[in-house]
Amino acid sequence: MRVVIAKCQVDYAGRLTAHLPLATRVLMIKADGSVLVHSDGGSYKPLNWMTPPCALRESEPDEAQAEAGFTRIWTISQKKTDDTLVISLAEVYEDISRELGTDPGLIKDGVEAHLQELLAEHIETLGDGFTTVRREYMTAIGPVDILARDAAGASVAVEIKRRGGIDGVEQLTRYLELMNRDPALSPVTGVFAAQEIRPQARTLAEDRGIRCITLDYDALRGMDDPDTRLF
Repeated sequence: MRVVIAKCQVDYAGRLTAHLPLATRVLMIKADGSVLVHSDGGSYKPLNWMTPPCALRESEPDEAQAEAGFTRIWTISQKKTDDTLVISLAEVYEDISRELGTDPGLIKDGVEAHLQELLAEHIETLGDGFTTVRREYMTAIGPVDILARDAAGASVAVEIKRRGGIDGVEQLTRYLELMNRDPALSPVTGVFAAQEIRPQARTLAEDRGIRCITLDYDALRGMDDPDTRLF
């Protein structure tokens, strides 16, 4: 892991374009090759990023860039596409590298982990024709709880929470952004599944085209049949 705190300008070009004007930011270069640009706000979501496989090249600024005050230029190129992230550094305050070693991974809450297992076994809860591809489908920023396919064979990313809040919707949104860059998966739709979904989270999810599903833990365990209830 390399962490650089620097005054920089960031430009992204590819299937979309984005520009971040000169400001002080945190740049993270991970061992898997991913590059993330963070500000001192906006929670944990990066302002911009490049996912692996990609290559980072550092170079001297050209004449125009030097006159603009830049001292180093980072060019990060995505190997599978033509997307390019250019970080122009004006001043570097900290540049730290540290080997983090192998991470043991996220240990989920017991009920949440059991919900994932049960839903993977009973994926038809999401609809007729759904099939489970795999649990804990790994992306560059973490594992999606379940990767499934719908009746038409399209990819579906499922994020599972015990209590679904806005943070969970944001997490699934980031997974979808990454997964939809992969031609082998795209288009990927999202399902936000929880025992309880807060109204604000449901509104945000539906606004982003993410389907919300309320899970019945007892029904998934076979201890309760909703069809036999009187109310």
